[in-house]
Amino acid sequence: MLQKLTINNYALIDNLEISFGKGLNILTGETGAGKSIILGALSLILGQRAESRYFFNQQKKCVIEGLFKIGDFQLKSFFEDNDLDYEAETVLRREISADGKSRAFVNDTPVNLTALKQLGEKLIDIHSQHATLEINDPEFQLLVVDSVAKHDTLLHDYQSKFKAYRKSVSKLNDLIAESDKAKADLDYFQFQFDELEKASLNADEQEHLEKELYALNNAEEIKRNLFGAYYLMQEGESSALIQLREAGQQLGNLEKFDTAIEELHQRLNSSIIELKDIAAEIEGIEQRTHTNDARVDEINTRLSLIYNLQKKHRVNTNAELLVIQEDLFDKIQKVLFSDEAVEQLQKQLATDRAELEKLAAQLTTNRIKAIPAIEKQVLATLAEMGMGNSALKIEHVVRKSESPQVGKAGNNAATDLSDFRTSGLADHLTKSGADQIRFLFSANKGHALAEMSKVASGGELSRLMLSIKSLIAQYTALPTIIFDEIDTGVSGEVANKVGQIMEQLADNLQVITITHLPQIASKGEFHYFVYKDDTAAATYTRIKQLDKQERVLEIAKMLSGDKPGESALQNARELLAN
Repeated sequence: MLQKLTINNYALIDNLEISFGKGLNILTGETGAGKSIILGALSLILGQRAESRYFFNQQKKCVIEGLFKIGDFQLKSFFEDNDLDYEAETVLRREISADGKSRAFVNDTPVNLTALKQLGEKLIDIHSQHATLEINDPEFQLLVVDSVAKHDTLLHDYQSKFKAYRKSVSKLNDLIAESDKAKADLDYFQFQFDELEKASLNADEQEHLEKELYALNNAEEIKRNLFGAYYLMQEGESSALIQLREAGQQLGNLEKFDTAIEELHQRLNSSIIELKDIAAEIEGIEQRTHTNDARVDEINTRLSLIYNLQKKHRVNTNAELLVIQEDLFDKIQKVLFSDEAVEQLQKQLATDRAELEKLAAQLTTNRIKAIPAIEKQVLATLAEMGMGNSALKIEHVVRKSESPQVGKAGNNAATDLSDFRTSGLADHLTKSGADQIRFLFSANKGHALAEMSKVASGGELSRLMLSIKSLIAQYTALPTIIFDEIDTGVSGEVANKVGQIMEQLADNLQVITITHLPQIASKGEFHYFVYKDDTAAATYTRIKQLDKQERVLEIAKMLSGDKPGESALQNARELLAN
C-alpha cells in the first residue's frame, strides 16, 4: 500500500507531498493540470528511465520518494535475495542529478534500477488504456487461475521441489560431462600412473643416489688421500703413532716426580688408543673404496629416469612426484566409480520426478476446476460494465513429456544419460507445473475468440482487466492498482457500474484512480484535486485532499461545468450519498 508520495523538482512540481489512504483514492482535475505528471514521477521510483530535461529547476536534483506498507506481500525473500533490510514500512527513493546521473535506494540502501523495478512491480500496478500488456502475459493468466484455485501451499511445495530438482539435473549434467572427459583422459592418466608406479620412487632416493655417484666419480682421489692419512698416522717410519708412543715413554719416566705428569701420561695413552681406532677406520674405508663403472652406470640410469620424470611433471623432487602419483590414482578411481555416482543420482531424479509429476497433476486438477468459475465471474462483471456480448474461454493444455524416462540407463548410465542434457529430464514440467493457459476473448457477438489484445479496444481491455483484478483480489493480496483514465468511452449507468466495481475492488486492496467521470469520482473514500497554480514567476502543479463540501462542488463541476447550478450540486450530493 502506497502511504505517502513525495515529489521534489519534477516537471511542474517544485515540492509536493501526497498521503494516500486505504481503499479507493480518486484523483481529478482539468486536463493538463498535472495528474499524469504525478504518475510520471511515481514511475521513477518504479525503475523507469529519467531525463533531466523534465526537471522543474535544471540546477537542482530531482528526488522522488514513496513510503509503502508491505507487511502483507510476502516480500522478505526478495529483500534477502537482494541483501536489503526488510521493514514493514519500506521507503523507495530515486534521485536524479542535474547532469542526468541517477541513484536509487530501498530503505536508504543503494540498489540498481533492475532491483528497484522488480520491487516496484510487486508494489504498484499501473493500468491505462494503452498499458494492458500484462493481460496477455501467460504468467499473469496462470496467476489468475491459481488465485481462484486457492492452492498456494501446494504450488509453493511444487515450486520448492522443482527448484531442487533443477539443481539435481544440473548436477547430473556436470557429473556426466566430468565422467565423459575423465573417460577420455583415462588412458592418459593410467599411462602416467603406471610410469610413476613402475619407477618405485622413494622420497629420499635422489639425494642418496647423488651423494653415492659423487663419491664413485671421485673414488681414486678419495682412496689416495685416505691411504696418505693412514700412512702418516701409523705406517710411516716416523708416523704420528710411533712418535706419540716415544713421547709416552718419556712421560712414563717422569711420573715418579710429579702426579700431574702421571695424569698427562694417562691422557696421552688414551689419545693413542683413539688415534689407533681412527687409523683402523681410515684403513677400512680406504680398502672399501674403489672405482665401480657398473655402479656408476646404474646410478646414472636411475637418476636420468628420476630427472626425466621431474621434468615431465614440472617438479623438482621425488616427494612431489609421489603426490602426483597419488592424485592420478584418485582420478583413476573417480573415473572407475563415476558410473555408480551417476546411477545413484539418476535414481534419485527418477524419484523426484515422480513426486513432481504427482504434484503437477494435483495442480492441473485444481486449475481445471477453477476455470469455469473464472469465465463465469469475469463475464458477469463485464456485463455489468456494458459488455454483455463478450465471450471468454480459458484454453488449457497439459504438456506431455518427450524426454526419455529416468532410471532405465542400465549399467551404462553415464553414456545413456548424455541424452538427457538438453531435455533436462522433465521437459514438460516448468516452475508452475505442466499446464499451459491462454485466455481467448471476444468483445462482440459473431466474432471469433482470439488473444485479447487482438480483439478488444483499449477501453474494453481496461474493463476486462478491471474485471479480472476484481476477481483475483477476492483470493490473494494484490499490490496497489492505479487506473489512469481507463473509463474513457463509458458514461451513464455503465460508468456507475465501473465505479461500483472499483469500489468493491478497493475492499481488498488500495486503488488509485484518475478519472473525469463523476460517477466514479463519487465512489472514492479519499478525493484529491490536482490543479495548476499560476504565479508571476512560474506555473506549479498542486494537489489537495478535498473535504466533504469541496467534493460536492468538484463533482458538480464534473457534471455541468465550472459554474454548477443547484441541480448539479444536488446530483453531486446524491452521487456521494449512493
